[in-house]
Amino acid sequence: MASSKEYLQFILEQLSDLEEISYRAMMGEYIIYYRDRIVGDIYDDRLLVKPTKSAVSYMATAIYELPYEGAKEMLLVEDVDSKEYLAGLFKAMYDELLVHKSNNKIMKF
Repeated sequence: MASSKEYLQFILEQLSDLEEISYRAMMGEYIIYYRDRIVGDIYDDRLLVKPTKSAVSYMATAIYELPYEGAKEMLLVEDVDSKEYLAGLFKAMYDELLVHKSNNKIMKF
């Protein structure tokens, strides 16, 4: 099942307090970037983030889920209704994320 554009727009709105949020559509799903670093993805209308040490520490309960069969486990973000929580999570993770090379298909928000 592909993720809906409505869910993507909801997540982008929840992240609107952060600067430099962008995304890229990929096969019906979305990759989320923060300051040009991949933070996570939207799969099947679920926000999943990379399982960095800081993300695991930041989340009260770290639930690991597979985005799709054969993929590496990621962390399910359950508290998507709190803009402050999401901003704090992304900021906490930033230093541990790999620098992503520029790609023209990234949509700036």
